Amino acid sequence: MEKVEVGRIGEEEAIGFLRKKGYDIIAHNYRNKFGEIDIIALDRETVVFVEVRTKKTGDFGTPEESVTKAKMRQIVKVASDYVRRKQLQEESIRFDFIGVVAGSGTEKSVITHIEDAFQPGDVTRTTL
Repeated sequence: MEKVEVGRIGEEEAIGFLRKKGYDIIAHNYRNKFGEIDIIALDRETVVFVEVRTKKTGDFGTPEESVTKAKMRQIVKVASDYVRRKQLQEESIRFDFIGVVAGSGTEKSVITHIEDAFQPGDVTRTTL
């Protein structure tokens, strides 16, 4: 399975997971001049920007360990532009992370959801 396909499958699983939790999906693979956000969802009154990382196995670290401060900065830039364009209140946004370790065969994927994974000021951290 190619890396792109693994990522796509993980994002689809993350969307299903969020829907089961009652989130409304606003956008998938949202892009603007600053980059991309995997999922934008609504959790009650809160707009949630979700970074999804998928791995084939749990070997070589967890999916969340692969999110760098540079990636967090990019997500914040994309989200800030989205908030400005949609004229949203910044108090009503949140940054979440979903890690997926893809199942193989009959094994189910393992999904980890970290709500409020980071704040815009946290970009000095190197990982989640």
